Amino acid sequence: MTSTLTERYIAAVTKSLNPAAQDDVRTELEASIADAVDARLEQGRTQEDAERTVLTELGDPAALAAGFADRPLHLIGPRYYLTWWRLLKLLLIIVPVSVTGAVALGQAIAGATIGEIIGSAIGIGLSVAMHIAFWVTLVFAVLERTGADTGVRWNVDQLPEPQVKEAPRAELIASLTYLVIVTGAVLWDHFRGFFPTGGEHIPILNPELWPWWIAGLFVLLAAESALAIAVYGHKRWNRGFAIFNTALAVLFVSWWLTLLGRGQLINSDFVEFAFTGAVDENVLRILAVLTGFTAVGIAVWDIIDGWRKARRAALQA
Repeated sequence: MTSTLTERYIAAVTKSLNPAAQDDVRTELEASIADAVDARLEQGRTQEDAERTVLTELGDPAALAAGFADRPLHLIGPRYYLTWWRLLKLLLIIVPVSVTGAVALGQAIAGATIGEIIGSAIGIGLSVAMHIAFWVTLVFAVLERTGADTGVRWNVDQLPEPQVKEAPRAELIASLTYLVIVTGAVLWDHFRGFFPTGGEHIPILNPELWPWWIAGLFVLLAAESALAIAVYGHKRWNRGFAIFNTALAVLFVSWWLTLLGRGQLINSDFVEFAFTGAVDENVLRILAVLTGFTAVGIAVWDIIDGWRKARRAALQA
């Protein structure tokens, strides 16, 4: 009989509803479907064609039932989405990076190989990121279905401040001042020394780095100066400057870690003087690891800062 499709459709809609609401929904659907079918019959459609068209337009019975039951068919809706997304981004930026760095540092101090350090740090970092994504999403999915209030309210005080354009002159002065200080410190360390020893001065950096390794360092510092001057002349950062800054940061950290790994960065006479002759190899290794991680951290921050400035300049343009 021609009503079979309609009966099957209504049964599919009402089966998941509260029994107390099933009769009302069934009555409402029967009336609305019948009216829609009659309207198409008046247009010259056949009974079967009209019925199929009306039921197809009503859509999936499960979706229609969810509408009647006021059940969300999304994991996180607009009420909670922005809060969920902002919190998730913040946690994914801070927690996995911090955990990865801490694991890598701990493995390095424990004397693990490079492969073990990278494998452990990446594995645990990814695991932490997945746990954060899962549990934060689960919490907000529960909030969505229970209708709980997060207490988060938007107000006009949360409007972002107008972005201030970069100050190329101030940035140039700061960069050149820093580079002059570093250059002066290297020269002073070599020719005068920083620590009173009661006799001949003892440089901190290994004297054997002169002239070629130190020359390489001065070339990198000169390139940094040229970059600062170029940014000042261009009045803003761009992608090319960010790429050049990234290359300089990678070269600097490579210079530092190469010498540190070979044990050639710090003057051995200074180490013996600082530790009054009792040099503990484990202490030296831990200090080397901490120094290396500090150099990498500075380089990573410099790279991120360069790309951030380039992106901001592009948006302002």
